[in-house]
Amino acid sequence: MAECVVIGGGVIGVSCAFRLAEAGVDVLLLERGGLGEGSTAKAAGGIRSSFTSRVNVELGLRGLAGYSAFSRDFDTEIDFRRDGYLYLVTDPADVPAFERCAELQREHGVRSHLLDPAEVNKVLPLVATDGVVAALWSPDDAKATPDAVVQGYAKAARALGAKLRTGVEVTGIERDGDTLTGVVTTAGFVRTGAVVCAAGAWSGRIGELAGLDLPVRPYRRQVVFTGPVPGLPEAVPLTIEMPSAFYFHREGPGLAMSFSEDEGFPGFDTRYEPGEWLPRLAELAGRRLPAVLDAGIRTAWAGLYEMTPDRNQIIGESVLLSRFIYATGFSGHGFQMGPATGELVRDLYLGRRPAVDITELDVRRFAGGATSAEHNIV
Repeated sequence: MAECVVIGGGVIGVSCAFRLAEAGVDVLLLERGGLGEGSTAKAAGGIRSSFTSRVNVELGLRGLAGYSAFSRDFDTEIDFRRDGYLYLVTDPADVPAFERCAELQREHGVRSHLLDPAEVNKVLPLVATDGVVAALWSPDDAKATPDAVVQGYAKAARALGAKLRTGVEVTGIERDGDTLTGVVTTAGFVRTGAVVCAAGAWSGRIGELAGLDLPVRPYRRQVVFTGPVPGLPEAVPLTIEMPSAFYFHREGPGLAMSFSEDEGFPGFDTRYEPGEWLPRLAELAGRRLPAVLDAGIRTAWAGLYEMTPDRNQIIGESVLLSRFIYATGFSGHGFQMGPATGELVRDLYLGRRPAVDITELDVRRFAGGATSAEHNIV
C-alpha cells in the first residue's frame, strides 16, 4: 500500500517523489531500470528561460532558481554554470519569433537581447557567422549535470521516507470504474489511490495501461563527443543554430554536438547509427566551427526525446480516471523543468492552486485540434 505511486525514475520522477515526500505523502517510486538511466542520462543538461510561451519561460526560470541553489539545498554538487544560451538565426523569417522571445524574457526580468552578426564573436570568438542574420543571447541561462541532480533528489526523497525501487516495471493499472485502485508490477501488486506518470518516452504505454491517451511518442536523438578542440574558451554557451537545430556545448576539452534528425517514425531504438546523419553533422559543424574538424570523435550515443504533437509538455490530472496525474512529454526540455514540475505535481496532488498557471498544458488541449507549438525546440 502506498498513498501515491510515481512511475519513472528520471529527473521528473525523483523531483516529484521528493516534493510529495516533503509534503508528508507516503510515496513509492517505481523505475524499470536504474534511476536516471532513461532520457535523463542522455540529457545535455541545459537550463534556460529562452522559450516562446509564458508558461515555458516561467517553468524555465523556476528551474534556473532551483538548480542555482541545488548544491546548498541538497548537499550535492551539480556543476551548475551560467554560460548562457546563444541562438544563431539563419532564416530572416525567424527573427520576429526571437524578438518576441527576448521581449517575453525581459518582461520576466531576464537579461536577453538580440545581437547582430558582428556582436556574436564577442560572445563566442570561435564561431563562424556566415549566413547568420541575428542571434539571441541569454547570458543567465545555464548548464548542470543531470545524473548528479537525480542522485541529489533521490537521496533527499529517501531521507524523507520515500521508497524508490529500481528494476521494477509497471505492467498494469487497476481501476474500478473511474477510480484508481492500484498498479500491477513485475514485483507484485501495489494498492494505491494515486499515480503520477513521469515515465518520459514510455508514458504513452503507461497511459494505455490506464485506458487513457497520453500522446507522447519516443524519437531518437544522436550526439557525438569530440576530442580536444584547439582554442576552446573555458566558458562556451550552449549554442544552437536555427532552424537546423544544430547545437553544441562544452564537454571537458571538447564539445558535444548534435542536430535534430528527420523525426521519421517513433520507436525505442537507441542504437547509434551514423549513416547519413554523421556527414550532415560534419557539414553543419564545419560551417559554424571550423576548428572542430581536426578534433575527431571521442565517443557517440543515441537517446530518446519524448515528443508531443505541439512539442509542449503535458502536466495535469486526468478527468477520466481519479488521481491519475501526468507530467511528461517535455520534448527535450524535461531536465530544466524538473524543479518546477515536482512542485506542480505536489500541488496537484494536494489540491492546491499551482504557483504557475498550467491550464494550457492539460492533455485535453489536443482534443480541440489547434494548439500553439513551442518554437525553440532543439
